[in-house]
Amino acid sequence: MSPAAAGTAAGFPWLTALTVLPLLGAALALLIGKHARGIALFTTLIGLVFALVVWIHLPLNGTMGLVELHAWAPSIGMEYHLGVDGLGALMLVLSSIVTLMSVDAAHRVHHQPGLYYGLVLMLQAGLFGSFTALNFLHWFLFWELSLIPAFFLIKLWGGPKRGPAATQFLIYTVAGSVALLLAFLAIFLSTGTMDFSQLAAMAADGSLTHLVTAHIGAVMPWLAIGALAGFAVKVPLVPFHTWLPDAYAEAPSPVTMLLTGAMSKMGVYGLLRIALPIFGVQIAAMRTPLLVLAVATVVLGAWAAAAQKDLKRVFAYSSVNHLGYCLLGIFALAIPAAGAAAPTSILASQAAALNGVILQMFNHGITAAALFWFLAMMQMRTGGLRGLEDFGGLRKPAPIFAGLMGIALFSSLGLPGLNGFVGEFLIFRGVFPLSWVSATVSVLGLLITAAVILTVIQKVFSGPVPERWRAFPDLHASEWLALAPVIGLMLLLGLVPQLVLSALNPTVTNLLRHWRF
Repeated sequence: MSPAAAGTAAGFPWLTALTVLPLLGAALALLIGKHARGIALFTTLIGLVFALVVWIHLPLNGTMGLVELHAWAPSIGMEYHLGVDGLGALMLVLSSIVTLMSVDAAHRVHHQPGLYYGLVLMLQAGLFGSFTALNFLHWFLFWELSLIPAFFLIKLWGGPKRGPAATQFLIYTVAGSVALLLAFLAIFLSTGTMDFSQLAAMAADGSLTHLVTAHIGAVMPWLAIGALAGFAVKVPLVPFHTWLPDAYAEAPSPVTMLLTGAMSKMGVYGLLRIALPIFGVQIAAMRTPLLVLAVATVVLGAWAAAAQKDLKRVFAYSSVNHLGYCLLGIFALAIPAAGAAAPTSILASQAAALNGVILQMFNHGITAAALFWFLAMMQMRTGGLRGLEDFGGLRKPAPIFAGLMGIALFSSLGLPGLNGFVGEFLIFRGVFPLSWVSATVSVLGLLITAAVILTVIQKVFSGPVPERWRAFPDLHASEWLALAPVIGLMLLLGLVPQLVLSALNPTVTNLLRHWRF
């Protein structure tokens, strides 16, 4: 089978179609602004179907599937190279679900709806392209494509301080992208390729470092730092996180759903798809300081959330904390000199941590997006209020709202039986044998997060009902019907995580087999 044909299932290029689909929807939304939301809903729903088809057609051995490879601009190392394994396919499904949730939550966009939904669909195309491209320049185009619509969505539809928040978001992300681009330009000048699989193979046999050193000098550690900086900003990793609270707080809540539910996962994905396979040896050499930063992200993110009085900022810092667990798992498994020949106990711990990281990416994306969706409904009912002290006793006038949001909050807390528990458990299961000090200190993040979530439940839903909230509207039928599949997914993955893990395990095994630290 030719490389081009290998990317088709039943003769159809699903990955290309998945990426082009939201671009076509964006063009239609811009042209027919009056029905832009309907177009966006239809496009995102079809996108979810396509993403599920991709998931179903994953290779059983964990290797890249649905590969599409065509010459593009070989003189600059650029190829049209697409493919997905369990990691990429799961991120496609997550992006599809979160974008559909965001579009459904944005039903009150009246100012330039065609432009708004067109930008949302362009952002989705950037996500799809980032999770399927296997050539750096091709991937980098989509990495940057997602930045542009996100900037304008904050800038044009955000809160009172949207201008500075959007500018800060742009500057941080562009700075990280520049560092990333410079690192890969140096690699291209030394190797003549920007293909991820080729570079990973060269890194595994040691030839990448030899070529770079012979051509430029002993700069591999600096190139690794440049790549890490690009991804650290996107996740974000402390201390590169300071853009996030303002961006999340000032963006419209449906846009914040996209930022936390999908875009933040691009940074974690980049670490797994690009940084570890290519710079694994250098990352392992920096393991201790990186673990310190990961632990700081977990603990300080939770501590900052506890200090907030704005619910949007509470959930924003909580997002930093939850993604810190992913960083903890990633950096902990990068043990110097560990590889396929490592002891079985080490490999088992690495596999548990990596399974947990990937599952945590998906579960956090669903849960965090749901929380901001509930917050959007609260703002819609209260004229924009979102202060922690603005509410009280809402479970009495709105029991369905309180019950469903309570499930999402307990998922964020990591309650056993809900999806938020499984990924965190696997991460700690894997990290404790690999770095027990990091795992032990990071447990503080779990405790503080529990205090934060329980405080939100107490302040918002418990206690006496203020007079002005006695008529607080409960969810109407269309709202709880839209939320039901999301809440059901939290319960399903909490009780039967093997639905995802059984497909992820081959990918995890394959990744660990080829990484070199």
